[in-house]
Amino acid sequence: MAKSSYSKRAIAKKKEQKRKEKRKRREERRAEGPSTFSEMIAYVDEFGVITDTPPEPQVEEVDLESIEISTPKMEVQEEDELKGHVKFFNQSRGYGFIGDLLGRQEYFFHISNAPEDIAEGDLVAFELERGDKGINAINVTILSKA
Repeated sequence: MAKSSYSKRAIAKKKEQKRKEKRKRREERRAEGPSTFSEMIAYVDEFGVITDTPPEPQVEEVDLESIEISTPKMEVQEEDELKGHVKFFNQSRGYGFIGDLLGRQEYFFHISNAPEDIAEGDLVAFELERGDKGINAINVTILSKA
């Protein structure tokens, strides 16, 4: 297999030729004239297709009475009606978490406030109490086993 080698002059000549070609292309681009910003803008329609025309604005009427300015208050269940499922329970450490049936909140509980045979997935009833690190579930009773 023949190996072709180039001298330093041939390599330098190639580099110079590439520089000239690059310079020529740059001059051609400059001669075409500068593109305006408006020519460079592209729009995307609701189907994801790129176009050069802006989409027509769609104005939707809004009933002013339907706008709520405040945040709606969370519905609070009565203390004795709180129910949920045991989402996590660590038997060796003696604690777990109960998720309410609405799926909004999780509450910590300790085995001292729950029956000994509680397990993950059980449907339970409980009460709430404010503890040092937040709201805790107390007086946990099992309604049905998982």
